[in-house]
Amino acid sequence: MGRIIAEVTVVPLGTCSPSLSKYVAEVERVLRSFNLKTHLTPMATIIEGEWDEVFKAIKAMHEVPFKMGALRVSTRITVDERRDKDLHMEEKIKSVEEKL
Repeated sequence: MGRIIAEVTVVPLGTCSPSLSKYVAEVERVLRSFNLKTHLTPMATIIEGEWDEVFKAIKAMHEVPFKMGALRVSTRITVDERRDKDLHMEEKIKSVEEKL
């Protein structure tokens, strides 16, 4: 398998507060330890890289809230893979902007 772009949202459930920013910050800190291209958005994180490395990072991200005391974690993953050409975040955005 080749290069993918994945959108990932990691949500700890049953926390004492409606604020999740401390969890998001720690998840991002762990993600940045991987050699992957990333983009944090208000609702998710976009990751670009080789399939195996991206999923290794996602597994590490999913573990973060458990290490912070959460008893349940929900992780949503959306994967975009093309086999006819390499995928890059900027090129996908550029393609849409050119059509506007």
